[in-house]
Amino acid sequence: MSDSQKWWLLALTGFSGWLIYLLSPVLMPFVFSAVLAYLGDPLTDKLEAKRLSRTQAVTVVFLTMALIFAFVLFLLIPHLEVQISNFIGNLPAYADKINNSLLPWLSQRFKIDLRPLDINELINVLKSHWQNAGGLAETAMNSLTKSGSAIIAWLMNLLLIPVVTFYLLRDWDILGAKIYRLLPRRIAPVAAKLAGEVDTVLSAFLRGQFYVMLALAGIYSIGLWLTGLDVALLIGFLAGMVSFVPYLGAIVGIISACTAALVQFHEITSLIPVAVVFLVGQTLEGTVLTPKLVGGKIGLHPVAVIFSVMAGGQLFGFLGILLALPVASIIMVFLRHIHDIYRDSEFYGKG
Repeated sequence: MSDSQKWWLLALTGFSGWLIYLLSPVLMPFVFSAVLAYLGDPLTDKLEAKRLSRTQAVTVVFLTMALIFAFVLFLLIPHLEVQISNFIGNLPAYADKINNSLLPWLSQRFKIDLRPLDINELINVLKSHWQNAGGLAETAMNSLTKSGSAIIAWLMNLLLIPVVTFYLLRDWDILGAKIYRLLPRRIAPVAAKLAGEVDTVLSAFLRGQFYVMLALAGIYSIGLWLTGLDVALLIGFLAGMVSFVPYLGAIVGIISACTAALVQFHEITSLIPVAVVFLVGQTLEGTVLTPKLVGGKIGLHPVAVIFSVMAGGQLFGFLGILLALPVASIIMVFLRHIHDIYRDSEFYGKG
């Protein structure tokens, strides 16, 4: 590649970044649709291999996604909101139980001096924020009804996502082939190789890890519900959703569930079934879920995972946390490629 070509490539990259920045307000439904299409493409390919047409396979996958979304929206979210509301409403009773029963028992049992917890201020803050926020659906509708333009934009995005997802899912392979044909022939093989590695890594994370998170959320929620815990769904869902960070889901879940069990049941023996639930969940994750759904394709060290999540949150907030691991996985693919080039270079050989 000549110097002029490098400058043209740099200018094109800069212009593309500037254009994406300008169009960012309208890109969200397209990005969301692209993620959904990427998640649904493997199943679509499998259905197509079973002699269904591409359109028929896409229709089956699309309807399946719609049913899952409807289930989460109309069943899981309201139930989860009820548990959050009940938890916040019962915080004063929980505080009394902790200060009057749990802390004295711990002090007597372990011969340590524990002062009563002053969490009234925390209770008031949580109550005020939850009351101000209201229900999840109510909050969203109130924000949308403030202006007609917001309603129109919300409806347009809502209508765009399924439409764009359907067409992207139908033409996913065609779009990939067209992009490949546009690449310069000299770099096409390397680009295809890198794209394949990126696809493997992203598949392991976006598809595999997402399924692991859902499975763990279900295992923890059902297991804690069988123990009789009032906030089983809340704790199980939280533990499952943060399990993409190594050991964080289990730690958060065990601490939360043990605290809730002690406050609710007042017996140290209530910790045994809670521990069994998370022991079963961790065993299934390590022996079945992660090997089957993720495998060793991501290749990120646990320390690198934790650093990526913390760095993403520090730089870009919650969105950075969500995108940290996919971006880190892509960077890892390119670093491996650079590492291979370095190992094959004369500079390395001279050392």
